[in-house]
Amino acid sequence: MKIIALAGSSSTQSINKRLATYAAGLFENGQVEVLDLNDYELPLFSVDKEKEMGQPQIARAFLDKIGSAGIIVLSVAEHNAGLTAAFKNSYDWASRQHKKVWQDIPMLLMSTSPGGYGGKNAMEAAKISLPRYGGNIRATFSLPSFNENFDVEAGKISNKEHDDALKDIIRNFDYGKEGS
Repeated sequence: MKIIALAGSSSTQSINKRLATYAAGLFENGQVEVLDLNDYELPLFSVDKEKEMGQPQIARAFLDKIGSAGIIVLSVAEHNAGLTAAFKNSYDWASRQHKKVWQDIPMLLMSTSPGGYGGKNAMEAAKISLPRYGGNIRATFSLPSFNENFDVEAGKISNKEHDDALKDIIRNFDYGKEGS
């Protein structure tokens, strides 16, 4: 099964990308593809810009990649207690071509941050927004204090309690699509 891992961040050092990549690799028999928002960079969305540019092929490419997944592992980054502008912009452009950007594909929604709250404000914003655009959120996981709980060199969660919690979520993940 193809698993798309994606961070809601355009940072080249994204801790959310590291978390999503690790989590995606925990699914048994999964073929993981990690998407980078920088590969889908577009100008800030506006209807005026859309009139000028039309529907950009890069937004279509983003939609096609999402649609190729059997599972989406998305870890949203938090900027000022909300979703990042880069992430929101990518799916704003994509939604103009297909409202159900996330295409009802089963999703593990995650977040992390250097702080103890683990990006939960961004996760809450995503839990409100994504289902309106075909986000089929089947499970959630937040990792607090990334720098203390994730071993960057090993590429995995170092805190046994958090790691066991994530592995339990993945072991019990509901693969079915809504309405199936």
